Amino acid sequence: MGYVLDTNVALYLLGGRLVNPLPVGEFYLSVISEIEMLSYPAISEPERLKVQQFLSQVVVIGIDETVKNYTIALRKKYRLKLPDAIVCASALSTNSVLLSNDAQWEHLSFAMSKCT
Repeated sequence: MGYVLDTNVALYLLGGRLVNPLPVGEFYLSVISEIEMLSYPAISEPERLKVQQFLSQVVVIGIDETVKNYTIALRKKYRLKLPDAIVCASALSTNSVLLSNDAQWEHLSFAMSKCT
């Protein structure tokens, strides 16, 4: 099974603050999460290196035609912010489960799986 980690889950993982361990499977990260993690203004050099090490262990999903089309559909149908729509589209494009601490995904989870 595949899992796309939202930025907040990746940061909790790197900070040792996950309440429950991640499930076993293949892990993906949207390029949006990569950008968010590395562009944090107050990131220290040790933190940056930790993020880089983490990024080398996951598959980073870029914005290809499939992700772009899912993003457009999600924004039109659910009015998601662009970064959130891209993260969600990354999960849809890889047929993966989106792991997030963001409450907005709970009420969209069924609808997201049906987005075309």
